[in-house]
Amino acid sequence: MAIERSRGDRVYQWCNNALLAVAIAVVLYPLIYVLSASFSSTRAVLGGRVWLWPVEPSLLGYQTIFDYALIWRGYANTVFYTFFGTIINVVLTIMAAYPLSRRDLVGRNFFMFLITFTMIFSGGLIPTYLLVRELGMINTRWVMMIPNAIAAWNVIITRTYYQTTISDELLEAAQLDGCSDARFIWQIVVPLSGAITAVNTLFYAVGHWNAFFNAFIYLNDDRLFPLQIVLREILIANDIDLELTGDVIDDEARQGLRELLKFSLIVVASVPVLMMYPFVQKYFVRGVMIGSIKG
Repeated sequence: MAIERSRGDRVYQWCNNALLAVAIAVVLYPLIYVLSASFSSTRAVLGGRVWLWPVEPSLLGYQTIFDYALIWRGYANTVFYTFFGTIINVVLTIMAAYPLSRRDLVGRNFFMFLITFTMIFSGGLIPTYLLVRELGMINTRWVMMIPNAIAAWNVIITRTYYQTTISDELLEAAQLDGCSDARFIWQIVVPLSGAITAVNTLFYAVGHWNAFFNAFIYLNDDRLFPLQIVLREILIANDIDLELTGDVIDDEARQGLRELLKFSLIVVASVPVLMMYPFVQKYFVRGVMIGSIKG
């Protein structure tokens, strides 16, 4: 039996749906516009004739990207940083969070204070740069993975997740069977914590994929540039050597190709993250909410 709603409830529901529809349109339209422009011709993009659907459909932007060596190199570097950086992040987060979840760890409140302190205060950019330089990581791949190897917030929610899902009785039973702490972590804790591990993996992977600040500050060698720096050069500095992208006849066509490449490259840079999200989306609510029940 359907529950009859009052007039006020119906008005509220209508207004709520209308506001949500407007919000969705505001969020989706730029994405649709970028996607449509990337499949349009240079004349349509340069003339501002693209509004919702592709105009004079063309794959010129994507063909040019595939022929542009710097983009491929930046793509390969980003994949490298994301893959190995995420592995380092997740392993270190687990290694930090599990001991902090143990009630028998001496001084764990002090260690948690130190970790939380870093969320509020930091040494600043110049001291950090000097430290990275003294460690010899300037213009190396390590500078994209080591300085941000662990996130304090991820450690906190992972520790809380372990506290709420890994019982003391399970640890005691494993210890009675002669299980060491290291074996307990990798053979029991990690398999039982797929939700929070998946959430951490996505958070870290997206962070690495979109990272540009460390590369902008610490890298001078364009052979090490990630894709986001290449994207920045095209979008902001408007710096792209069209002599390397094929035969373009006149200045108007060159300018149109520059604009087209911006939209095509945004799509190419966003697709991997969009493809990865559906595989871990089901873990999001369960992983984050369970890890946020207790402080």
